[in-house]
Amino acid sequence: MITIFGEGRGFRVVWLLEEMGLAYRLRPVDLLAGVENDPEFMAINPAGFIPAIRDGDVTMVESIAIMEYLMARHGPTPLAPDPRDSAFPAYQQFLHLGEAGLAASIYFVSGARNIAPEAERNNWSARQALNVFETRLSLVTRQLARSPYLAGDTFTAADISVTYALELAQRNVGFVLGEVEQAYVARTTGRDAYKRTMEACHATRAWAAEAARR
Repeated sequence: MITIFGEGRGFRVVWLLEEMGLAYRLRPVDLLAGVENDPEFMAINPAGFIPAIRDGDVTMVESIAIMEYLMARHGPTPLAPDPRDSAFPAYQQFLHLGEAGLAASIYFVSGARNIAPEAERNNWSARQALNVFETRLSLVTRQLARSPYLAGDTFTAADISVTYALELAQRNVGFVLGEVEQAYVARTTGRDAYKRTMEACHATRAWAAEAARR
């Protein structure tokens, strides 16, 4: 049984597992309560961040690395095109851009907007991070003008990666997506596996509901 520790970016991992039809257990991690009070989790990831997984004797952290591991270990799956497939370069690019270019940058914008003291909420670093997000998002927009999904006509794990980042931007900083991106998110989140993931991820569902009320 694959165990996922924590939601947050762990949502990506659960969504992937739902798409692949693999059995898993989602084990909550309460970051607000302090991970130092959670010895089971700290034994899995002493650095204390989520998500992490345990798969037999394998433990891993970092959501994109976990996704690549699961598809390689438990695949093959159409969610990861073959390296010889013409769709593979775009798939690989957007799989990683979803974290490195999008989610990582908007995470720091979110911290500034929602946690920092009032006087620091629009600081230079937050503005730089938002600029990084917006420039990388332009690559997504351009790609979606060519195809319905980021690797072409078929939904892949790259779409899981990027959709999570776009929803993070909408929910945490109120970022307004353009019509192309909104239509894309509607396509990806309309999938049955996404809906099952939202049912499984109680904290994410509550976060989404709170964001919708704001």
